[in-house]
Amino acid sequence: MIYTLRHRTTYRYGRPVRFASCSLRLRPRDGDGQVVQSSAVTITPSPASAVARRDYFGIEALGITVDVPHTEFDVEAVSRVEVSRPEPPAPESGLPWDEVRDAVVASRDLGADAPIHFLFPSTRVPLVPEVTDYARASFVAGRSAYGAANDLMHRIRTDFRFDARATNVHTPLAEAFALKAGVCQDFAHVMIAGLRGMGLPAAYVSGYLRTAPPPGQPRLRGADASHAWVAVWCGDAWRGLDPTNDLAVRDDHIIVARGRDYSDVAPIDGIVAGSGRQKLKVEVDVIPDGEEACGEPEAPALALAE
Repeated sequence: MIYTLRHRTTYRYGRPVRFASCSLRLRPRDGDGQVVQSSAVTITPSPASAVARRDYFGIEALGITVDVPHTEFDVEAVSRVEVSRPEPPAPESGLPWDEVRDAVVASRDLGADAPIHFLFPSTRVPLVPEVTDYARASFVAGRSAYGAANDLMHRIRTDFRFDARATNVHTPLAEAFALKAGVCQDFAHVMIAGLRGMGLPAAYVSGYLRTAPPPGQPRLRGADASHAWVAVWCGDAWRGLDPTNDLAVRDDHIIVARGRDYSDVAPIDGIVAGSGRQKLKVEVDVIPDGEEACGEPEAPALALAE
């Protein structure tokens, strides 16, 4: 499947901002069943400097500075990506989870994709005893790593409530877990904490999920959303699992970045020199070849937004 992706972010400020320094992580990832055919970013006002870099984990970022006063900051990324992944393995297939756990700590691999980097606590994913205890029920003796991760995903989807008002981007993992509610960022962080607590490396994946417009209706411009899910190390490969939707990752998921948690992969972060209120508007389109977006959305983005 070939997709055209459009991700537009607009900040409007109550007072002029005189300086901004930001990192943009908006280019989809090559590999993992994807090929990026093209990608471009348009920034208004035009930055005084723009430096592309790739971090240790292979995430491509664009560091920019804007040094002219502005009351609106607009970033639009447009990419074209081909996605083709094999059928996911059977849920209970693969190596036993305890063998995977033991092999990870014995490995000497320190490369960018080495599982060991995704085993320990990170900025947004501390090891919370209550979360480890919750995950433990999925890790019965003799079960495969992939089977245990699938079961944990099913349980999170069943036990947690999707509620965009329950949390925000800064809500601590322990609080989201206690609420048993949140958005895809919270679902992914909880699942990662549970897997790491049981000794399995797990990564946070940011990107997009293809959605379908209602039958007989056109695809509304800007009505899609960014998304987050989990990649778990199963001993021989990383396997993608989406706890928000209780499904294995296939061609409907488009990867932008993979890191230890959300702080590694935030689409836009940085600082601004200014005061006053600001408004944020985000529009996302995930358009398969053969479909077109038209018009404006009648409602906020679907319940998959980070």
